[in-house]
Parts: sequence; C-alpha cells; structure tokens
Amino acid sequence: MLKQLPRFSQGAAACAVIAIGLAACASTPIPNEKIAVAKESVQRAEQSGAPELAPVEMAAARDKLARAEKAAADREAVPANQLAEQANVDARLAEATAQQQRARKAAMEFDASMQALRSESMRNAQSNQ
Repeated sequence: MLKQLPRFSQGAAACAVIAIGLAACASTPIPNEKIAVAKESVQRAEQSGAPELAPVEMAAARDKLARAEKAAADREAVPANQLAEQANVDARLAEATAQQQRARKAAMEFDASMQALRSESMRNAQSNQ
C-alpha cells in the first residue's frame, strides 16, 4: 500500500500540472497593454530619427507591431503577446541605434573642428616666429 501512494501522488501531480497548463492556455488574455507599449516605443523611435538612421530596425519594429495587432484582432493571444514584445524591443533598438548614429556624427564633427583649430593654432604659432 505504501508503494502505491507515491504513484498515486505522482499521477495526481501530473494531472494537476496538465489541468493548470490547459487553463492557462485557455485563459491567456489578449495583450492590449503590451501592444500599446510597443506602439509608444515605435512612435518614440520614429521621433528620434530612426526611420532615417536605423531603417532596418525600424522596419522590423513596424512589421512586428502590425503582426501583433493582427494576431490580437484574430484573438491569437500568444503570438500577439510575443510579437508585441519583439516589436517593443526592435523599436527600442532602432531608437538606440539612431541615438548612436547621431552621437557618432557629432563626435566626428567635433574631431574635425578640433583638427581645424589645431591647424589654425599651428599656423599662427609659425607666423609669429
């Protein structure tokens, strides 16, 4: 009798896990909040200049957002959730890439200005000698 109790417990535990898993799948809500967050991220990326400075990342974010919205409209919660999260990450990457490109351009302009000042300073130093 003692040997049967662990088997019964194992079976009951397995049934409970399966039941919980099925209930979770059946009750997965449409991720409207995650889609809204992804939309905001895409809008921020667009305002940061990402369409020009990070077009590949921006296109991926827009595509995944559109696919998330379609999945939500079709009541497919799991793909909608995954695509909304991916769109959010892609939009944030696009925004960061755009920011990096702007910083790189500003650094190059600064370096060019510094080089021009050095050249001017050297010319002035040579003409004063």
